[in-house]
Amino acid sequence: MRAFIFPGQGSQSVGMGKALAEASGHAKHVFQEVDEALGQHLFRIMCDGPESDLTLTENAQPAIMANAIATLRVLEKEGGLRLTDKGDYVAGHSLGEYTALCGAEAFDLATTARLLKLRGQAMQAAVPVGEGAMAALLGADIEKAQALADAAAEGEVCTVANDNDPTQVVISGHRGAVERAVALVKEHGIKRGVLLPVSAPFHCPLMQPAADAMAEALGNATINAPLLPVYANVLAAPIAAPDDIRQRLVEQVTGRVRWRESVTAMWDAGVTDFVELGGKVLGPMVKRIAPDASVTSVVGMDDIEALLGVL
Repeated sequence: MRAFIFPGQGSQSVGMGKALAEASGHAKHVFQEVDEALGQHLFRIMCDGPESDLTLTENAQPAIMANAIATLRVLEKEGGLRLTDKGDYVAGHSLGEYTALCGAEAFDLATTARLLKLRGQAMQAAVPVGEGAMAALLGADIEKAQALADAAAEGEVCTVANDNDPTQVVISGHRGAVERAVALVKEHGIKRGVLLPVSAPFHCPLMQPAADAMAEALGNATINAPLLPVYANVLAAPIAAPDDIRQRLVEQVTGRVRWRESVTAMWDAGVTDFVELGGKVLGPMVKRIAPDASVTSVVGMDDIEALLGVL
C-alpha cells in the first residue's frame, strides 16, 4: 500500500518551483492559477524572493501547497499517474493536510490557495509578535516533551505542538514559558532545545482566534469527498466525510500535529511505500518512525521521471 504525503511550513526556499515551471506547462499553469486566486504575484516571490517575503506565513503556506500540487499535476498530466490507482491514502504535515486534500480533490486549487492565505494571515494575527514562541526538542520523545512543557508552563501556555518523530518534538506557547522549557531540557533528559525562527506560536491554544476565522471560512467552502482517505493530523486516523474534514481542519489550528502517530498508523494499516511530493522534509521523519518503509521524495523533473519509472 502507498501513501502520498505533503510537507508543511519550513520547506519553502527561494527558487522553489522555478525549474518545474520552466520544464512543464502544467506546472506553470498551477502557479498562474494560484496567483490569480490570490490576486498577487506569489510565484514571483517563490522564484526571486526576497526570502523575508517568502517566509511570511501568509505567503509560505500557499507557496508550499502550490509547489507540491504542481509536482502532482506533472505526474498526472505528463506521467499518466492517477492517485486512485497508485495510492491508498494521502496525508500532510500541518498546512500539508490542505495540500493532501487538494491533491485528492476535496478542495479545488483556487479554494485551497485562498484558505491557506487566510490561514496564514489569521495565525499571524492571533498573537502579537514577540508574545509567543516555538522550540524544537531534539532527542525528546512525546512523554519527555509533555513533562517538560508542563514543568515550564507556570500558568502560561506551553504545550506539544508537533509530535514529528521519535527524536523530535516541537513545543509552542507563551514566549516566557517556551524559553523556560529550553533552559530546563537537560533536567528532563532531553538532548537539546532550540528556539525556532517563527513569527507565531502555532498549534497551541493561543491560536484560538485563528481557529475561529478558519471555522467561518471552512463553513463557507465547498468540500467534496476526497478521492482517497486523508489521515487527519489531530486524529492520526483516516477521514473522508466533508463535515469531518471541516471539523478536523478547524481543530488542527490549535491542536497537535500527530505526525509520528499518523505514520505509525499508516504503517500498521499496511502502508509500506511513502511518496513525499514537493519537499524532502517528511521523508527522513518517516524513516525514523518506520525504518523498513520505502520513502521517495519528489521535487524536480528528475525525481518525477524516476518515480514514474518505478510506479
